[in-house]
Amino acid sequence: MPEEHGGAIKPSGAVLIGDRSLDEVDLKWWRSQIGLVQQEPFLFNGTIYTNVANGLIGTQWESSSEEQKRKLVTQACKEAFADEFINKLPTGYETPVGDGGTKLSGGQRQRIAIARAIVRQPNILIFDEATSAIDVRGEKIVQAALDRAAQSRTTITIAHRLSTVQKADRIVVLRQGRVVESGTHESLLAIPNGTYSSLVHAQNISLGDETKETSMERSSEDDMETAILPQKDKPELTVEDVSSHPIEQHSRSFWKSFGRLLYESKDSHYLMILIFVFTASAGATGPVQALLFAHVIDVSKYTGSKLRSESEFWSGMFGVLAAGAGISYFGSLSTSLRNGLIIRSKYQKEYFESTLWQRMAFFDQEEHSQGAIVARVASDPQRLDELLGASMASVYIAVFSIVGSVSIAFAFGWKLAVVACCVVLPISIVASFFRFKYELQFERMNNEVFAESSKFASESIAAFRTVSAFTLEETICTRFETLCRNHVVAAFKKARWATFLVGLSDSATIPCQALLLYYGGRLLANGELTVLKFFVSFMVALNAGEAAGQSLSYGPSAAQVTTASNRILDMRESRFQDKIEAHEEIPESDGGVKIELRNIHFKYPTRDVPVFEGLNLTIEKGQFAALVGASGCGKTSIISLLER
Repeated sequence: MPEEHGGAIKPSGAVLIGDRSLDEVDLKWWRSQIGLVQQEPFLFNGTIYTNVANGLIGTQWESSSEEQKRKLVTQACKEAFADEFINKLPTGYETPVGDGGTKLSGGQRQRIAIARAIVRQPNILIFDEATSAIDVRGEKIVQAALDRAAQSRTTITIAHRLSTVQKADRIVVLRQGRVVESGTHESLLAIPNGTYSSLVHAQNISLGDETKETSMERSSEDDMETAILPQKDKPELTVEDVSSHPIEQHSRSFWKSFGRLLYESKDSHYLMILIFVFTASAGATGPVQALLFAHVIDVSKYTGSKLRSESEFWSGMFGVLAAGAGISYFGSLSTSLRNGLIIRSKYQKEYFESTLWQRMAFFDQEEHSQGAIVARVASDPQRLDELLGASMASVYIAVFSIVGSVSIAFAFGWKLAVVACCVVLPISIVASFFRFKYELQFERMNNEVFAESSKFASESIAAFRTVSAFTLEETICTRFETLCRNHVVAAFKKARWATFLVGLSDSATIPCQALLLYYGGRLLANGELTVLKFFVSFMVALNAGEAAGQSLSYGPSAAQVTTASNRILDMRESRFQDKIEAHEEIPESDGGVKIELRNIHFKYPTRDVPVFEGLNLTIEKGQFAALVGASGCGKTSIISLLER
């Protein structure tokens, strides 16, 4: 047998729906007939209404009017016992649930998921521990709603809490992939030493336990009031609202951010010195090449052996220049790439650590979703590598090329050099500057749009089970396509001006060349320049113009690194630090410690409703304390405050 040898077991058997095999049924139609509530439900980053209304997709009500949809959503929420807490929220059904539903408690998320399944009015209901995160009172009411919803349709409940399946028409007990018992609750309890009976007694539930649970249920709120003891005549301790600590957004300029990064990268300063030396050598190759080319043209005035010897000499100098350029470019690129990797590794580590050390409120904010944070931690340090690596070396080379070209131009023909500096360089620099400006704005817009689309894509992929179960594939793809289409439309408006300036920058060299040739010809005709000096000045002037345009052609990289470096530095500066330098540890003692919460006032920054308004709670040393109450009453918030 394959299983005896550890091999794969070929699936066999059949899943039948009525008298038809499931393989013959259209998958999308089949999933539209099922309402699924998972053990850990996933809610999309939207409002409560949109999350419940997602259950209507793929049903006959998908194209109904907005008024009809709202009636169905409201009715489903009432049946799922979610309407009571929704109406207490300031914005009701339009309340944002946050990334993955983080703004709601576990029980509230579960009830929204149940409403999403009920609103479909499916033929089949599947509940995978659907009431696992709901308190006792909520469980009984929701269970009653589920019992009503289960009428006239097939219902499957997966449960560990056997109190939720007592009214099932048939309970199937599984063990190691096999059915060992099947029947109603009463018939299975009657089986001596039965598996189900053992499970029931292990959980201390039976038909006679409901009264006990009901009495406990009625006294739960009284117990909660007893546990929260009022404290009088004691100093007030107010938990500071975390919303008073937002991340400050600093709009640092490119040069300020660039200088800050270079200053902090002390471990790679020796590499920067090498980069400076190699890029200076590489930058000199452009002006020297123009100088050699002018000499090659000038040797055409010779004849005979003089022409041959001069041609061989200057041709040989091109070989020397090629060797020097190869060494210079190899050194500049290798050292700059190494420097970029070192800086990227350093700041990626700091970025990740700073993200982990943010306050909890940081992760509740819309712009700090899981997908956006992961994308930024991966991409922002890479932006630093792109600029502080090979791109930085290219800018240095262009700057040194400009300095060398202008110096040679003034040495050989200062009049032509003045025209070049007053016309060629300004035109190239102005065109490149405006292109850089528009590219910077374009990059900022890209960051905002792509952050939204990346967050949406990450959220949708994480919720692939929910997407498949509720046939949301087309809806998700359509929304993502809309995000991208809107981005293209907005980007095109910006790109029209940017492309015009790019074309102006690239074509500006042609009239500049014409002007230099005209003025140089005048100087040559008047005897103010020799042929050699004219061609040297002309060639290096063109080289300076190209280098000036090239130095500012890294606008996108500069724009990206400015945004990325600002985010990295802001994240590090906003890293949570205790205002009170407390390093004292509580001495260990037998029997635990006393915990006291005095007059606590607290609310989450992304929620309008306070969680605590004067909470007082004392847990004595060694005491076993239980926190009970309806979902969303603040039980988890107390634990979060204790854990800081």
